[in-house]
Amino acid sequence: MNYGGSSFTFTQSQPPPREVFITHPPNRRYWLHALLFLLTVLTTLIIGARLQDNFLNGQPTFIADESFFPIRWIWAQPSRLLLGIPFSATLLGILMAHEMGHFVYSVRNRVYATLPFFIPAPTPIGTMGAFIQIKSAFRTRASLFDIGIAGPIAGFLIAVPMAAVGLILSRPLPAEIDPATVQLGQPLIFEFIYWLLHQFSIGNAAQIPMGSLYMHPIALAAWVGMLATAFNLLPGGQLDGGHIVYAMNPRAHKPVSTAAMLVLAPLAFFYWPGWLFWVIGIGLTRRHPPVPIWPDLNVQRRYLALMAALIFLLTFVPEPFPGSSLYEILRQSMHLQ
Repeated sequence: MNYGGSSFTFTQSQPPPREVFITHPPNRRYWLHALLFLLTVLTTLIIGARLQDNFLNGQPTFIADESFFPIRWIWAQPSRLLLGIPFSATLLGILMAHEMGHFVYSVRNRVYATLPFFIPAPTPIGTMGAFIQIKSAFRTRASLFDIGIAGPIAGFLIAVPMAAVGLILSRPLPAEIDPATVQLGQPLIFEFIYWLLHQFSIGNAAQIPMGSLYMHPIALAAWVGMLATAFNLLPGGQLDGGHIVYAMNPRAHKPVSTAAMLVLAPLAFFYWPGWLFWVIGIGLTRRHPPVPIWPDLNVQRRYLALMAALIFLLTFVPEPFPGSSLYEILRQSMHLQ
């Protein structure tokens, strides 16, 4: 073939020309992401306003005298929404950091991912969390690892200082409130932060034990953020922890997922029924999408995996809501009969 004065000859030793197909990522639906985020801001402001009002007036954290989503209470005086800013900003800041950690490292690794989808919902925290969708294949185990671990680390780094601020702003539990009505299972990281505050005599930590502390809404939002971090780092399925396990050792992913389910099942019976949801979720996603085996992860990433394991241990709470286990429910039911 002669082209532009140069001669090119194709022989049998040369591979034939290949067709290359270029696919362009779909257009981002910015309006949908913005709409869901604004709705989540509203729902978390509503919940946060009631939490802040209860805190200021010495009421139980969650009052059961009306629907747990106090839309009528807000409608009666819309300016009350301003009370919800500390809780909403803290919670959404942690969730945003987590999801943007995933998104930024997806971009860096040339993996197409959506922007975060926030889920507004009339729940006791005003949302059901946030997520991104991966729309293209992972190029390497390293890219899978980086994208999977970036979210939990980013969210954790925001949650830790906010937990400290929230604990400093907390105050002694009012005498008229039954401690059992506001008791939450505390992760190790909360215990450690509280210990540090006690050592340096910062806030009420110097005077009262943590079990007698009435937590500020900022501390509650940080607590939720820690719990969400632990959920995502569960080592199974297509959770962040499952991605990390697969990136570390693809063959170990399925048995580790099975082991996680076997551990969570009794936790659901003896500690908190919500673990059943994660048992089912891991079970449905045990088959991880294939990722090229080579190259292997470098030493630095294996150290980061140890950091992820440490974060999981610091944020994991077997019994987030004491007294709500299936065992306790059945025991009380049989006692009443």
